[in-house]
Amino acid sequence: MDYIASTEYYDYDTDAIQEIIKEFKTTSFTTKEKAIGLYLKIRDEWRYDPYHISFDEEKYKASNIVKKSRGHCIDKSILLIACLRGLGIPARIHLAKVKNHIGVERLVEKFGTNELTPHGMVNVYLNEKWLKVSPAFNQSLCRKCNVAPLDFDGEQDSMFQEYNNAGSIFMEYLEDYGHFEDVPLDFIFNNMKDHYPELVKKYLDSGEINLYE
Repeated sequence: MDYIASTEYYDYDTDAIQEIIKEFKTTSFTTKEKAIGLYLKIRDEWRYDPYHISFDEEKYKASNIVKKSRGHCIDKSILLIACLRGLGIPARIHLAKVKNHIGVERLVEKFGTNELTPHGMVNVYLNEKWLKVSPAFNQSLCRKCNVAPLDFDGEQDSMFQEYNNAGSIFMEYLEDYGHFEDVPLDFIFNNMKDHYPELVKKYLDSGEINLYE
């Protein structure tokens, strides 16, 4: 498997992605520092938004995601992977099903459940081991949910927090779908159809799930 390759979706050779990673293209940063810097940049400069999902394959190219100010977990994972690969750091997407226990009223209203699937995260290869990182929740959202922002030290996994600052359960992992060399859009779309059949049926013809309506 080639986890540093530029692909249709991890198109880091484009000007848009090169613009993001240019500040890290210096020998003054170690590989670990580059990975941490990119993680924090993607985590906080693109706001997490689970309420707008596209069925247009073009929208899943990193060079298109970067043009937006927000994105869901898969968007942000694709963007981080493209940036990491653009710096020669092996990275791949990892998918799972999760259950959110805090601030779920709107999620349940729109999705009919507080289970989110597929949830996107990133595997990054540092110091001869694969680490799991989740860049989805930006700092402002974490403050709103009373959850500590998820940091990454380049040494350990950085996964969703199990509990919030008050000790209440926050995020629960229900199912692990594993990792993929490139963005598995067929799997992603079919997974959504299986878990949110009425929602997908309603919006499939328009090509976008827009839950701001």
